[in-house]
Amino acid sequence: MNETSTPAAVPADPQANTTDLLVARLAEHGDEPLFALPTDDGGWSDVTTAEFHAQVVALAKGLMAAGVEPGEKIGFMCRTRYEWTLVDFATWFAGAVLVPIYETSSPSQISYILTDSGATGLIVETAEHFTRFDEVRADLPAVTKIWQMGNGDLDKLAASGGSVTDEQLETRRTTAVGSDLATLIYTSGSTGTPKGCILTHANFVETARNAGQVMPEVVAPGSSTLLFITTAHVFARFISVLAITCGVKVGHQADTSKLLPALGSFKPTFLLAVPRVFEKVYNSAEQKAEGGGKGKIFRRAAEVAVAHSQAVDAGKVPFGLAVQFRLFDRLVYSKLREAMGGNVKYAISGSAPLGLRLGHFFKSLGVLIMEGYGLTETTAPATVNVPSRIKIGTVGPALPGVSLRIAEDGEVLVKGVDVFAGYWNKPEATAETFDGEWFKTGDIGSIDEEGYLTITGRKKEIIITAGGKNVAPAGLEDPVRANPIVGQVVVVGDQKPFVSALVTLDPEMLPTWLGNNGESPEMPITEAVTHPKVVAEVQRAIDSANERVSRAESIRRFTILPIEFTEASGHLTPKMSIKRGPILEDFAREIDEMYSAKPETQSQMVVH
Repeated sequence: MNETSTPAAVPADPQANTTDLLVARLAEHGDEPLFALPTDDGGWSDVTTAEFHAQVVALAKGLMAAGVEPGEKIGFMCRTRYEWTLVDFATWFAGAVLVPIYETSSPSQISYILTDSGATGLIVETAEHFTRFDEVRADLPAVTKIWQMGNGDLDKLAASGGSVTDEQLETRRTTAVGSDLATLIYTSGSTGTPKGCILTHANFVETARNAGQVMPEVVAPGSSTLLFITTAHVFARFISVLAITCGVKVGHQADTSKLLPALGSFKPTFLLAVPRVFEKVYNSAEQKAEGGGKGKIFRRAAEVAVAHSQAVDAGKVPFGLAVQFRLFDRLVYSKLREAMGGNVKYAISGSAPLGLRLGHFFKSLGVLIMEGYGLTETTAPATVNVPSRIKIGTVGPALPGVSLRIAEDGEVLVKGVDVFAGYWNKPEATAETFDGEWFKTGDIGSIDEEGYLTITGRKKEIIITAGGKNVAPAGLEDPVRANPIVGQVVVVGDQKPFVSALVTLDPEMLPTWLGNNGESPEMPITEAVTHPKVVAEVQRAIDSANERVSRAESIRRFTILPIEFTEASGHLTPKMSIKRGPILEDFAREIDEMYSAKPETQSQMVVH
């Protein structure tokens, strides 16, 4: 199938803007909890829709009293916390436009986004954030309205709007219509200069209303989620809007080291995460079991979980498998469910392929991971598996109001309610990325006979070996990265005689793995990269990935680097995607050495 469409589930309202979503929720469910804030004793305190609305109104009036005009752009730099959505909606109520800036952004990145967007205001969370802005402040004379949350500036703003009447606020709130700019979200720049994506009010309103209709089990009354991925990214930002649309209670935990305790106390019903989080949950559980002498039991339990899920999908579970499943459910699976809070039934996964193994494993745990697909340019979701129509290994069918097409060269094209209006100040880039109404995603994929989309790789990342073989790196990288000691892996080999890989080790999992394998957990990474046991384990991960492809596509050599790819090092985007260009440039010598080594060399360690 080359094209598929899902009709909109909700009639479009061209006059609606994002504030109408909160107003509608207030009118029908004002007394119901919409957020929960962490308390000093480790618990949570609910914030009702009416309370949230009152805070939004007060802050919006404060912004208006401070001189914020309709359409004015305000930069926002903040970790994932309650105030993110508060500021978001207050800005919209005041008729302004929020421009998110990742809390990890460098001074030069801050300067670029504020300059390119034409922002005249900035809200930062911490003094450290302000210091980074202050380094480039002289280059930003237009940014005259500056607030720091850590100094209590939001409270001061909310208290200063007494002169603004309800009528004035209502006029401002209703100024924007669906086609107007709601936010500028800058792409993370994995392949060049960041571009500002023009997302309209209609993008958020229509996509949220339609998504709510297609997954009622997930966002039903009483549902809740704990957000821990950055809200500056479109994925969590959209879910925040969807939560208000549907009445989902939202908590926040930006510190992932405190995630498990937060899950235990908040007890969410669904999660939003990238595949790496699910890999970490699985790998941590496996290594914990290994350390307690129960590694074989855990691995057998995992095998049974995957087999049981596959048997359920096939329509018949053999008696012996059912007995084993019940046993492991009591011994293993129940403990993992409890670690995630005990109430998680669903999880929405995006940004990278999850893989069949993890999908089936978590499904047997009672956690249905619904893979979806989208980009900043599609307001996050374009497709998603939903509980009533899930097919593990795919990213699901098109959302209501969305159409998909596969171009002749395999590129995925999208049009519909979620597609952005173009790139800010970049008409040529906008023209290049559209084929008529169709947005060219840059991803390669296919649509099956039931309309389910499968993504196989990025168009620009396809490797063509010297022998003419096309290789999609993600198909090799994802299974290698699933290994507990692997941090990141980057497949290389364009115009080379065979495929190779750069590998980094996971600094969190490595000490545990070393201890479980009779080695010192304190072993420095410079020693670990050449240690025979570590090399053998990485080779095992490589061999496992190679079993999925032909020999011409397989990884023939690899180099373990004694460093970690991070956002600070310039090798990862804020959403933890690898930046291939900088990596290929920075490690050109190591790559060349893999191709100049003797043919019999299977692995080659590089120590800096």
